[in-house]
Amino acid sequence: MADKNTSGKELTPAKSPLRIIIIGILLAGALVWGGSKIYHSFLYVETDNAQIEGDIYPVISRIPGKVEEVQAGDNQRVNKGDTLIRLERTDYEVRRDIAAAELLSAQAEVKAATNQANAAKSGVSAAEATSRKEQADLRRNENLHRQEVISQAEFDAVKAGAEATSARYAGAGNNYQAALAVIPLKMAEVKKREARLREAELQLSYTTITAPAAGQVSKKNVQPGQYVAPGQQLIALVGSKELWIVANFKETQLDKIAPGLPVIIKVDAYPGKEFKGKVESLSSGTGAKFAMLPPDNASGNFIKVTQRIPVKILFTEKPDKNHPLAAGMNVVVEVKVK
Repeated sequence: MADKNTSGKELTPAKSPLRIIIIGILLAGALVWGGSKIYHSFLYVETDNAQIEGDIYPVISRIPGKVEEVQAGDNQRVNKGDTLIRLERTDYEVRRDIAAAELLSAQAEVKAATNQANAAKSGVSAAEATSRKEQADLRRNENLHRQEVISQAEFDAVKAGAEATSARYAGAGNNYQAALAVIPLKMAEVKKREARLREAELQLSYTTITAPAAGQVSKKNVQPGQYVAPGQQLIALVGSKELWIVANFKETQLDKIAPGLPVIIKVDAYPGKEFKGKVESLSSGTGAKFAMLPPDNASGNFIKVTQRIPVKILFTEKPDKNHPLAAGMNVVVEVKVK
């Protein structure tokens, strides 16, 4: 008799082998899948705690001012040196013109001081010539006085004139030295005015804010008419030269990871697409150690938590145009350790 199930229906012999075959195929598939996963775990160390990173350049204003024009658009690609923002220039142009006028005035003072020193030098030469003549006359009159050719009164007059001339010569020399001493002070003032002019020109140049590097405008916080302060971040520029991956592996996985090992990279945005990379370096500290409030195991109750170590991974092949990558994308990385 044919077997019956609880519902009273007969179980045909044809269905029993088919069910066994299906179950056998499923079990074999499960064994193959499980075996491949186990084999894969011996060859690779994997983590999904990983993101694509890139250089992010802050575009800031170095001077206060009112925004006149914003030339950068959202998600726009720019090259290094491209103009992104223009501030109003009028105030800084006035400061530059004032500094230029002050420099001209200082240079004129140097010229006047130099002319005064030259005039004082000419006075010294004239006083020196007069003094030499008076000294020669004094020597001749001394001989005449000893020979009693001239009177004492005449000799005294010649002597007084020679002494007065010598005093004038000394005074002219002092005036010349004083005039020379003024020139370095005036030249120092010129240097100071030149520095102020350069500063004013720099301040004026800062009204044009340019891209610090090539990249893509990713965050724009500025609009025309806005007043900005020095150091205020106006645009975040994501560099386009190089992207890399920071994968946070468990500390128990690090014994198999070393710089130079090949890596398979799977980006969540592109299922089925694999990128190639390699391990560049391992961090010397855990992620928690650099947190704003790092854990202090010396106080309170201690609970051991497995730490994660950031590992930097570089792409060894350039991403194609059909699969553009961006900083912040989630990825799964598999490091081949055998």
